[in-house]
Amino acid sequence: MIEIEPEPSAHKENSDVNSAIDFGLNDGHKEIATQLSSLRLECEDHGVELEQYQTERTLARIIELITKDLSEPYSIYTYRYFIHNWPFLCFMAKVDEEIVGAIVCKLDEHKKGSYRGYIAMLAVDKNHRRKKIGSSLVQKAIQTMIEHKCEEVVLETEITNQAALNLYQQLGFVRDKRLLKYYLNGVDAFRLKLWLK
Repeated sequence: MIEIEPEPSAHKENSDVNSAIDFGLNDGHKEIATQLSSLRLECEDHGVELEQYQTERTLARIIELITKDLSEPYSIYTYRYFIHNWPFLCFMAKVDEEIVGAIVCKLDEHKKGSYRGYIAMLAVDKNHRRKKIGSSLVQKAIQTMIEHKCEEVVLETEITNQAALNLYQQLGFVRDKRLLKYYLNGVDAFRLKLWLK
């Protein structure tokens, strides 16, 4: 377990909030930055570190994690499409240098002058759940999207995936629409949306 000294932790939390202010973000954005600081501290209590994607050497482990959790089979080209185009929106959670969680996202122009974020994949190793890793990865991705002038974030998840629905609901996502037989296994999906403005 990593010991956290009070002063550096407080400084880290303040620096996240201050960086939100530096970007000229609204109160909702500052709240996200504050939540991320809190989640990061909880993760550190469990020895978890968040790290941005750097090299393809980690791609095999990311694919392994996501393949175990998601019902949709993705080719390596799908992973490379997201990770090579938006490497700044791919984050990993590590414990003792082992990757135990990953999130893969993208950012597209939505309307003239505004951007929409998309969470494509999120997975956490079953042996490391209940440590706020999934929430921390989502919050880290959202914070990065905000820094790139994102105004909303969307994703799809199976209607039967109650754990994912609960996680995203706690982070402020709402059900936008139901997509019939969206997945190859015939299960419907909910499109979830988070408005950042």
